[in-house]
Amino acid sequence: MCNTLNEPVRQIRHKLVFMQTYRVIGLMSGTSLDGVDLAYCIFQRINGEWQYEITCADCLPYPDTWKNRLYNLIQTDIETYLKTDAEYGQYIGQLINEFIHRNGLSGKVDVIASHGQTIIHRPHLGFTAQIGSGAAIAETTHLPVVCNLRANDVAAGGQGAPVVPLTDKHLFAPYLFCLNLGGIANISCKLNNGGIVGYDICPNNLLLNYLAGKLGLPYDAGGQIAASGTVYLPLLEQLNQLPFYNLPFPKSLDADFVPQTVLPLLNRFTLPLPHLLCTCTEHIATQIARQVEQLYQLPVNTGCGNTMLITGGGAFNSFLIQRIAALSNAQTLIPDELTVNYKEALAMAFMSVLRLREEPNCLASVTGARTNTVNGCIYFAR
Repeated sequence: MCNTLNEPVRQIRHKLVFMQTYRVIGLMSGTSLDGVDLAYCIFQRINGEWQYEITCADCLPYPDTWKNRLYNLIQTDIETYLKTDAEYGQYIGQLINEFIHRNGLSGKVDVIASHGQTIIHRPHLGFTAQIGSGAAIAETTHLPVVCNLRANDVAAGGQGAPVVPLTDKHLFAPYLFCLNLGGIANISCKLNNGGIVGYDICPNNLLLNYLAGKLGLPYDAGGQIAASGTVYLPLLEQLNQLPFYNLPFPKSLDADFVPQTVLPLLNRFTLPLPHLLCTCTEHIATQIARQVEQLYQLPVNTGCGNTMLITGGGAFNSFLIQRIAALSNAQTLIPDELTVNYKEALAMAFMSVLRLREEPNCLASVTGARTNTVNGCIYFAR
C-alpha cells in the first residue's frame, strides 16, 4: 500500500513498479458526455498471467453545467480551456473522494487512472487532448494519478485509439473478437501469432442516442423504437458507402464524425424517427458484420473459436444485438453487468498498471504507431 503523504516519492514509485497486486480506481468519460464511470479494480499477476476483479463501480451523470462546459469548450479561448482543465481535475478528484468514502476504500487504493474528457482528437495532425488535470486530481485525492494515456502513441504516429484491445489481449484472452458498443463501436481480434488488431468501426450510441433525443429520450431502451421501424434502403445504402468504411485499419473516429458526416446525410431524408433508428441500427450491425468477415481473412487464433464478447452500453440494446448476431458468423456473448458497463474504466486502470511497471500499454498493431509505446503522465500526491 502507498502512503503518499509520508513516504518519499522514490519509495512510492519503487513499490508501484514491483507490486504483484494493484488496487486501482479507473475513470472513463466517453464521447457521449453522459457521465463519469468509476471502477475499483484489483489486478493480480499470477504465474505470468493477469487476472482482474471489479469489486464496485458507479456511473455519475454530469450536471448540466459541466455537460455544457465540456461540450462547448472546443469553441473557447486558451485561458478558458486551461481554467476548465484545472477545475475539471478538481471536480473529478472530488468525485473520487466521494466514491472512496461511499465504498469504504480509504487506505485501499494504490493509484488513480484517469482518462479525462476528450476535447479534440486529431492524430493525423499529431495531437490529441483530454482534459482533467492530473495534478489537480492528485492534490485533491492525495493519491498517485496516471493520466494522458494516449499522447505517446499519437506522437509515435499512432491513432491513439482504440486503447481497449490491450486489455482484450491480457484480460479477455479466450474470446476471438471483443466488440465494444460505446459512443463509437470498436473491435479487436486475436491472431494466431499472439498478436492482436483493433480499430474503430462506426458510430454507435453517439448516433442512436442523438436520434432518441429527438423523441425526448436519453436512449432507445432495448432498441424497442428501432424495432418498431422499417429499414429505408436508400438511406442504408448511402450510409454504408461513407468513405471511412473503406479505409484500411488501424483507424479511429472521433465525435465529430456524427455531426459532420452522418447527420448531413440523414437530413437529406424525411423519415419518421422509428425508421431512422431502425435504419441506423441496421447500418451499425451491417458494418460490424462486414468487419468480422474481413477479420476472418486474417490468420486468426482458431483456439478462440468464433466467440465475440460484447460490452458497452450497446450490449443492452437487444434489437442491435439481434441484428449483429443475424448478420455475422460470430457467437455473441455478453459478460456480467459490471464488465459490460465498466470495461473502458477497467482498461484505463489496466493501462495505468502497465505504465507504473514501465511496460508498453499501447500496441502498434492496433493504433498504427511506429512502435509499441508506454503512455501516461504520473502525478504523485504531496
